Amino acid sequence: MTAQAISALAYSSDAVAGAAPALLAVRQLRLTDFRNYRQLRLDCGMEPVVLVGENGAGKTNLLEALSFLAPGRGLRRARLDEVCRRSRSEEPPAAGWAVAATLDTPEGRVAIGTGLEAGRSETSLARRAVRIDGRPMQSQTALGRHVAAVWLTPQLDRLFLDGATERRRFLDRLVTALHPEHAGDVAAYENAQRQRSRLLGEGNRDPHWFTALEDTMARHGVALAAARADTVQRLDSAARLGVGPFPRASLAMAGEVDRWIASMAAIDVEDRLRGELAASRPRDAESGTTSCGPHRSDLAVRHLDLDLPAAEGSTGQQKAVLVSIALAHARLVALSRGRPPLLLLDEIAAHLDAERRLALFDEVVALGVQSWMTGTDAELFAPLAGRAQILRVANGSIAAV
Repeated sequence: MTAQAISALAYSSDAVAGAAPALLAVRQLRLTDFRNYRQLRLDCGMEPVVLVGENGAGKTNLLEALSFLAPGRGLRRARLDEVCRRSRSEEPPAAGWAVAATLDTPEGRVAIGTGLEAGRSETSLARRAVRIDGRPMQSQTALGRHVAAVWLTPQLDRLFLDGATERRRFLDRLVTALHPEHAGDVAAYENAQRQRSRLLGEGNRDPHWFTALEDTMARHGVALAAARADTVQRLDSAARLGVGPFPRASLAMAGEVDRWIASMAAIDVEDRLRGELAASRPRDAESGTTSCGPHRSDLAVRHLDLDLPAAEGSTGQQKAVLVSIALAHARLVALSRGRPPLLLLDEIAAHLDAERRLALFDEVVALGVQSWMTGTDAELFAPLAGRAQILRVANGSIAAV
């Protein structure tokens, strides 16, 4: 996919006019060589969108495409080349892909394009390009100024049972919706951490390299930890209120750096983290890990109505807590940024009872959030008739129900 193709997809005549609404909504979505879609143009209203169809029809692929409108690796955390369309025939797979959208935002209409752009020479690597209103952006961070997206997928049903890594990733998506620069801090911290680990593994002992990398880790690490602390504190207040029949929840950060953030000035936390990283070089070289930093933090969630950790609830109770947090977060973002996030809910209706399904639908409509929901059974979405755009997905094509 060339830069010109991505730019053309993202900038069309219908993307430059329009009044400023009070929400964030995708009004047109265009895909090229994305997963099972060779070409797709989907025009949308501002209401929620429901995608129904058999498993494997391409419903989740559409949600993944939408997730690339925000910073990060998307809903599946796939490598960029994995997203390219692969034909079942003898023709070669596509060399790139593009996702483009025309969005209504409180500031007016915005055109966003992103995709896998081929290297400019035989030796340069393909990279993800980002264009906003036809202009190339230096990084994905620019997306966060316009789009916040949060998703719930069946894979997240074990969020409270699996390791802390998945909970941090989930939390960082919530944080980025409130602090668009957060994604850049996470990327910079993780890049410096990888470089430090590589040098330690190679036996490098040059203090100048380590001092520079650890300074980067301290600056970005404290910034991302502070953004997490702010988001969790505010989200905790919102989640304690509950949403209809969904449970009330409490949230807190758990980790060494998080304790420092709570009791010390940020500049002092940076100094302390630099000192800890420098002192732990021999131990980290031997263990092959980084023993101190915000990458070791965890998100602690408690089901308040049952007065127990979320992980100790039943599967259904854990799912209900997760939905409750997502809805509380959508409310928080709407109040804080003047727009709710895109809410991407994959196979959500089948795992909720009738009361909670109706409460979810009512809350989504009341929030004014453009939620994209998928499911195999159209009947589960019957309460949304007249309040949502309901589409059937089959073999990479879409039609109204």
